Amino acid sequence: MFVIAVTVMADDTVVSPDGRLNVCVNNKNGMPVYSVSYDGKFVLTESRLGLVANYADFSKNLKLKDVQREDNVVKDYYMINTKQNKFHYVSNKMDLIFENKDGHCMTVAFCVANNSVAFRYELQKPNNEKGIPLSAVILKETTSFRLAEAATSFLCQQSLPMVGFARTKPSYEETYEADVPVAQRKSNSKQGFTFPCLFRIPDGDINYWALVSETGVTSNYCGSRLSDYNQETGYSLLFPQEGENNGIGSVTPAVPVPSATPWRTITVGNSLKPIVETTVQFDVLDPLYETKYDYKPGRYTWSWILWGDSSMNWDDQVKFVDLASVMGYEYILVDALWDSRIGYEGIERLAKYAKGKNVELLLWYNSNGAVNDAPQGPHGVMNNCIARKRDMKWMQKIGVKGIKVDFFGGDKQQTMQLYEEILSDANEYGLQVIFHGCTLPRGWERLYPNFVASEAALASENMNFTNRFSRSEGFDMTLHPFCRNAVASFDWGGVFMNKRFSKNNKSRHPRYTSDIFELATAITNQTNVNCVAIMPNNLEDMPQHVLDFARNIPTTWQETQFIDGYPTKYCIIARKHDGHWYIGGLNGTDHPMTLTVNLPMLAGKIVKYYVDKPRRIIKQEDKENVDSYASELTSLKIDKSGNAKVTLQPLGGIIIVE
Repeated sequence: MFVIAVTVMADDTVVSPDGRLNVCVNNKNGMPVYSVSYDGKFVLTESRLGLVANYADFSKNLKLKDVQREDNVVKDYYMINTKQNKFHYVSNKMDLIFENKDGHCMTVAFCVANNSVAFRYELQKPNNEKGIPLSAVILKETTSFRLAEAATSFLCQQSLPMVGFARTKPSYEETYEADVPVAQRKSNSKQGFTFPCLFRIPDGDINYWALVSETGVTSNYCGSRLSDYNQETGYSLLFPQEGENNGIGSVTPAVPVPSATPWRTITVGNSLKPIVETTVQFDVLDPLYETKYDYKPGRYTWSWILWGDSSMNWDDQVKFVDLASVMGYEYILVDALWDSRIGYEGIERLAKYAKGKNVELLLWYNSNGAVNDAPQGPHGVMNNCIARKRDMKWMQKIGVKGIKVDFFGGDKQQTMQLYEEILSDANEYGLQVIFHGCTLPRGWERLYPNFVASEAALASENMNFTNRFSRSEGFDMTLHPFCRNAVASFDWGGVFMNKRFSKNNKSRHPRYTSDIFELATAITNQTNVNCVAIMPNNLEDMPQHVLDFARNIPTTWQETQFIDGYPTKYCIIARKHDGHWYIGGLNGTDHPMTLTVNLPMLAGKIVKYYVDKPRRIIKQEDKENVDSYASELTSLKIDKSGNAKVTLQPLGGIIIVE
């Protein structure tokens, strides 16, 4: 139990419009601290605020000079590339101006909406009389997040730099551990944890939830992470490691003055609904540039995920163009090594061939120059502004519609500048951008109109590499809607239909999830250009109802609603497309679940129902096997109250379509 009385001071408190979320800021012996409570219960206890710049220390010996407030600030905007398309953000704002002992000032700006808190630091306009420079280096932030003692965590540790394949880490591709008490979860690397970070705070029969992340990281700053937990101070905000980016660039960001840091965000609720549906990562931002292009959402085929490097040849890529055409998909992704195995002239011919089939190309590029040892080509293009613009001009000329850029170097400001340069230049040539081997996108769907999605997780290719990760797909795909995918679009990399991870669909380790599980991930996982890892043989070996749904997978959503679930166990999410609701459900466990779900938007209706037939995950000598992938398309009656009983088979799923 954690029942803590909330004591606030009227002159340093900001409350959400509905009155349930409360942020209290105090100046404790010259050190600014804050706390966050929901419905009168602490989610974050006394946590630190502040930063240290090379010209002034704003972490201690401060006095609160002024507090400015603005209530019911309304912001309406529209986007097509994320979990909903219309946004209505209402917040109460509080700016606290702190002055240090030398007379230098810093503002801490809070925006508090009904289930979210966003705050940042703002360095004020230069004053020559007080010695404020026109530029500064932020040496560190003292920002911390201290949770109630009963909290448990869902965290992914930060990798050491320059390790892993071709020294390409950190790339946000480590494993998560679920529901570990915060005091017990220590990173093996001793480098803390990557954003986003999900926490559960139990209070009797109620679970309070907090999703901590950051947004608005651009070329003007570095990416951050959380430290290991400290009993006294909680989690502290950390800048990148020295060795990232092959040691090139500073771990501390350089900023102009005046300027502002990125926003630190906390999504809070007494259920998982606000966690899944959060939009704070976009609400506090505005686009950095406009676009004259109409970027097209869609689906893409991808040979590399199962056919590997050897598929980078003309004949195999033609097969996947033909596959995309038959399925009605918009794109094909031509992966690494196309420059040497197909060539630029070959790609021009492939683009022309694809256009005749109503399919367009996405091309893979290495981001690399000197940040790691990844050898795959095209190499040394995206990191060089002259070569980058040359290739982008060529791609626009031949009709290529997007790029996937891989193998970045970390979270330093220099790397963030590269991300922004690639996005900005790509927009000039009408190219959409996907990133892999990369950092978490922090509000980039809003900032950069041509940004699609990032990997930034231990994604689908790892299922192909080893049986271990194939076995953990249920765990991963029932976690990410509450964590990684809750804050940013996610290029997971495949709705798999092969029963085994091989070209012939007979050898190597199996896929443990059902066909309906895989199709449902196209609903539970959000990205507006989605990889469907269908193979040519699947046109013959997929049941007709599975093939038909795969042909019509939507990727843009008008609305998203959380229905039910628990991270790493199961999730059921509803999304609306073109006026119709699609509900996807996943069971991440090895036992069946029968649930009564409430779908008020479908009350009284008879709907399409894709469901697995009874199946088992058979354990033999520590090796799992799958008894059945069989499924059916039937109908489901939703009662007048919006309730329906459904059964999710082990590592299985359901799909309901209005």
